[in-house]
Amino acid sequence: MLYSHHSLTYMRTTPIARKSLLTVCLLLVSTPSVASAQKSGKQQMSLTGPQTREAERRLSDMGYWTGAVDGLLDLASRSALIAFQKWEGRHVTGRLTLNELNAIRTSASPKARESGYEHVEVDVDRQVLLLVNHEGGIRVLPVSTGSDEPFIEDGQTSIAHTPRGRFVVYDKIVGWDGPLGTMYYSNYISGGVAIHGFPSVPTQPASHGCIRIPIFASHEVSKLLELGTIVLVYDKVSFVSGKAWAENPKLREAVLLWNKVVEN
Repeated sequence: MLYSHHSLTYMRTTPIARKSLLTVCLLLVSTPSVASAQKSGKQQMSLTGPQTREAERRLSDMGYWTGAVDGLLDLASRSALIAFQKWEGRHVTGRLTLNELNAIRTSASPKARESGYEHVEVDVDRQVLLLVNHEGGIRVLPVSTGSDEPFIEDGQTSIAHTPRGRFVVYDKIVGWDGPLGTMYYSNYISGGVAIHGFPSVPTQPASHGCIRIPIFASHEVSKLLELGTIVLVYDKVSFVSGKAWAENPKLREAVLLWNKVVEN
């Protein structure tokens, strides 16, 4: 019932009417956030088999090491997704959502810093490894490099640092290696620093200085990394070209021999 008093208008309501009005107001306020939450949930929900296969195919075509393209988000597929998220600067989750699928659909292949010769690149900032062929084709894996934290080994304190620079693979170990037998198919590039498989490859730097790669790929990577393979390890402030060694095999052989003689 409406009535006028001193030029002001009032609405007299019953308790039931007030409750109904409050409910309507709450619905109007909450509807946008509910819709947003539903949209977010849809973006985060698990994908179908065909969608997973599409993501795997696209990742593989871009050069990420996916393993079999079978619509199953297995260890290799998840590793490829993590490498993609690292390269693109996305939040690294290892979860294939609709958001990630849409990003995969619109992204381009990673580009090596150098091309024209076979070599390996380790991008420390992105925490990925690129296997580069003569034509510039790539295969990309996630890695975990040195944490730059102090650690104690054999009673001595060292810093868990992965050296930057230009190296060659100068020694290789078949199978398990290392003090605790946790390094798999090691490819040594500088002193005790090697590219090797490891049971755990965190999404952040966590090693004692080695370059950890997923263990499922370590055997095949070792076959690709012959003795003398050039390895470039760099970050945003340091890069050394390997073209001089690629163009002068005798120079590369001399570096390989020197490493073997002094056991680096």
